[in-house]
Amino acid sequence: MGTVSVRIDEELIQAARTTAKAEFRTVQGQLEFWARLGRAAMDNPDLPTSFIAESLMSMAEPRDESMPFVPRSANQT
Repeated sequence: MGTVSVRIDEELIQAARTTAKAEFRTVQGQLEFWARLGRAAMDNPDLPTSFIAESLMSMAEPRDESMPFVPRSANQT
């Protein structure tokens, strides 16, 4: 995948820098995550943004570290 230079507002870069540090991402990785999140949110306006963000993060996890999905109703007795 190639790279492209773009001009981005310095305030957005600073916010990405701060969030990237907390999320253990690079600034570029944080901006790419926000772009994917925004695109997915626009494509799925009925879903909460937090759900979309968690889904994107879970899709990026290595398969060997994943846990099987257990519905909450399965835990109730």
